[in-house]
Amino acid sequence: MTGPEPARGPTPQASRAVYAISVASQLAGTGQQNIRLYETRGLLTPARTSGGTRQYSNADIAVLLHIGELLEQGLNLAGVAKILELEAINAELVRALERARTSSAN
Repeated sequence: MTGPEPARGPTPQASRAVYAISVASQLAGTGQQNIRLYETRGLLTPARTSGGTRQYSNADIAVLLHIGELLEQGLNLAGVAKILELEAINAELVRALERARTSSAN
């Protein structure tokens, strides 16, 4: 006997903007004003509707949660910004290394 069939249909994409700021703040456990501050400081760039309303994706929520973790560890916003920058650089370097390894294997 097999289990139930997995649900079929659209799978939520991490980058698809679906949440209003009120929902994003609840999911991330922070205030809307904090989210606006993070955006002002360049820590987060949500998508916007044609009318300018912020829309947050699952990836944005993950960034908000990560920011919260870093703040809980005692970093200030400048430190958080530097860590996010270094993590992005590191991720790009890992992708470049993987591409180089793949192309040298061929």
